[in-house]
Amino acid sequence: MSLKLRNGIFLAPFHPVHEDPTLCIQRDLELIEYLDRLGYEEAWVGEHHSAGYEIIASPELFIAAAAERTRRIMLGTGVVSLPYHNPLMTANRIIQLDHQTRGRVLFGVGPGLLPSDAFAMGINPSVQRERMVEAIEVILRLFNGERVTHQSDWFTLKDATCQLRPYTWPHPEIAVASSVTPSGGRLAGRHGFGLLCVAATQMAGYDALSINWKIANDVAAEHGQKMDPAKLRLVGPVHIAESRERAFENIKFGFDKWQEYFSGISAVAGRDAMEAQSVEDLIKQDVIVVGTPDDAIAQIRRLQQKQGEFGCFLQLAHNWADFEATKKSYELWQRYVTPVINKANEARETAFSWAKDNKEQFIGAAAMAAMQTIQKHHEEEEAKKAAKAAE
Repeated sequence: MSLKLRNGIFLAPFHPVHEDPTLCIQRDLELIEYLDRLGYEEAWVGEHHSAGYEIIASPELFIAAAAERTRRIMLGTGVVSLPYHNPLMTANRIIQLDHQTRGRVLFGVGPGLLPSDAFAMGINPSVQRERMVEAIEVILRLFNGERVTHQSDWFTLKDATCQLRPYTWPHPEIAVASSVTPSGGRLAGRHGFGLLCVAATQMAGYDALSINWKIANDVAAEHGQKMDPAKLRLVGPVHIAESRERAFENIKFGFDKWQEYFSGISAVAGRDAMEAQSVEDLIKQDVIVVGTPDDAIAQIRRLQQKQGEFGCFLQLAHNWADFEATKKSYELWQRYVTPVINKANEARETAFSWAKDNKEQFIGAAAMAAMQTIQKHHEEEEAKKAAKAAE
């Protein structure tokens, strides 16, 4: 039996610099609330510290607020940039969130995406990936309840331990970001982490997707483990409406601003593939979806054909359209894309066809039963009259 595909979003977030930041963050919280009501399973929230566009600096703070507004959606750090934090502090924050959400937190980790973030902190980008590996391996020991002494060139722990054990046993699910380089795949394979492919439909990311998944599986096999495709998450940009014309009209609201940022200031992890290309060109190359639910279904089929089974598709939250049209897009996905991909209506369709194909038999039997009931009623009435006349 094939995997049930989970639905979610990856909320960087992207907010144009001319909008009020307070209202932007509040709208992000409202969006998570709305997705929870629609039945989306996951929402991942990014960490960024520069460039003015991706304005959530602490996914943990955001998740704490979102958890109080929602009931069932899983909330992930997308991602905690591990080289920016002392591992003990990171472990403690995630454990606290795990308790506050009663197990609804997912722990996404990465080296840090924006080079400007690293430069602002005096971190050489060349050391970020090795620091990510060093940090997560210490965090795993802390999650396990160990008392850790560790001397590094960027942090020191002396007889450190976490005051709490995780609410989720043995710890929240961990997923590592993967875009173009193989570092995420190698780390996921070594520890059995999930893989969060943040550039799954972009040029370089699309080409690297199957390679990095193979790397993860190969490394997992070397360590006596097997990668779980249910923990493979792919991220891609989507906006859908009732018609393609409506979808194209909707994205006039904000696509150009997003493209300017995504391809210009933040040209990393395959994002430069967005530069100087029209919406139509990006659609033709399957980088983005702008259209109808059928177009979204086709994109999922393409990814499944290329990758094989994966557990979750995360729509990249981008604010191409205004808030009402954005919410409508997410609703259309859940109403019309999800049931097709997960074959949710197969039993209904079979039942409908069976009833339609046999309608003459069923209607005939029902008509006969009605006639028999009417006949019986008449006979009973005649018997009553005869009995009364005999008195």
